[in-house]
Amino acid sequence: MSDGWLRLATGRDINAIFAVGPHTRVGWTSVRCMTRGKGPADLNEEFVRSLPDTGPVVMVNLVRFREHSRDGDGSGWDAYLRYSKADVPLLKREGGIILWAGHVEGAALGDLGDGRWDWVVVVWYPSRAAFLAMMTSAEYAIANVDRENAIEDHVILAANETYSKFKP
Repeated sequence: MSDGWLRLATGRDINAIFAVGPHTRVGWTSVRCMTRGKGPADLNEEFVRSLPDTGPVVMVNLVRFREHSRDGDGSGWDAYLRYSKADVPLLKREGGIILWAGHVEGAALGDLGDGRWDWVVVVWYPSRAAFLAMMTSAEYAIANVDRENAIEDHVILAANETYSKFKP
């Protein structure tokens, strides 16, 4: 990973030695507050844990980007690409699979009102526990800095699997 993206010495606790590439601006406070097993500040961890964890789950991500990345390093989309580069290996480690992603064109049914969504990502996880393991990991805490720099708003809808042609 010599291209400047974040690197983390895995298998260690929060005091693990890590290096952050030039495109990621991380304050120790932002990393420390997320690496104690809590996940992002807006993660509804108690809600997810309260749901039955009897099989696969699909997480539908609705994302609204900032015009400019909060850290000043490009656009919100640029920051999201940095986040994605760090997040995808974590997702795969937990058995997750990105089923589909794309830019939102508009509402085909109903009225969005004043809201708009820029990006949709549909992610399959083998269990809710796998989703939470990724979201509350120290590695995710570091990647999440770029996500927060990228987004104006982000909602993840949890959906149980009642029918699927997808077989992992």
